Amino acid sequence: MATRIETIGFIGLGVMGEPMCGHLARRSGKTVFAYDLNPAPLARLAEHGVKAASPEELAAQCEVILFSLPDGKAMQSVVAQLEPHLRAGQCIVDTSTSSVAATRSIGARLEAKGVLFADAPVARTREAASRGELSIMVGASESTFAYVRPILETMGSDVSHCGPIGCGQVVKILNNMLVFQHTAALAEAIALGRRNGVPADVLLPIMAVGSGDSFVLRNHGLKSMVPRNYPERAFSVRYSIKDLSYALEMAADAGIDLKAANLTMERLKQAEAAGHGDQYHPVVLEVIDPQ
Repeated sequence: MATRIETIGFIGLGVMGEPMCGHLARRSGKTVFAYDLNPAPLARLAEHGVKAASPEELAAQCEVILFSLPDGKAMQSVVAQLEPHLRAGQCIVDTSTSSVAATRSIGARLEAKGVLFADAPVARTREAASRGELSIMVGASESTFAYVRPILETMGSDVSHCGPIGCGQVVKILNNMLVFQHTAALAEAIALGRRNGVPADVLLPIMAVGSGDSFVLRNHGLKSMVPRNYPERAFSVRYSIKDLSYALEMAADAGIDLKAANLTMERLKQAEAAGHGDQYHPVVLEVIDPQ
């Protein structure tokens, strides 16, 4: 039986985690503790009442603990650190993007001990995170989803129940797979247009009012690929390779040959090999259409 939520923990205060934790502190009305290896975001969040604590202290004091971590390996490491200190009735919510198989394995192990688990990966941009307008895709039982939904709604404008444990990761991974494929396709269109006399700053705005319009075109295309601006501390090539590897892992398990996804992975690895690994993933344009 889930306990009443009075105290919430948050582990991982990176590009997405810091604003998410800030919204949680300001909007939830709960006491919020947080942990990160970097003291800087903890100092900033202290202004909003967030209290610094170790992972073990979070496990001792918090009914719900959220993660926002770089990858599945980090998530598994943190779970292993917390697990000896968790008790029945607590709830773990992983907002990171992790492999479906690992997510389901951990969820089953925790729930067998009476610890609730939800995978709740987030989508949209860091600007959306700063506004509290993330899309959050949740894999959990109906009762666990109802329990954590008010918490997630402090950070996201669209909180969707995708099915049992692991299904949030499935939806997030496939969402990102399509984004990466579309970005690579857009880079090909930009390259072909430029070589035939139509520069990107002409091509994309016109396509944006036609049937080729999309979120990727209006955001990744117009805001990053047209000015050829690929900042760091955005969703990098390395993160994209990580997420797409989860999709290809799912495909291998399902016996499906995802030719487009494999080609997109090839493009991303070319970008990493060219030294763009830490840059925003639309930088694949530079390996498709170098100037």
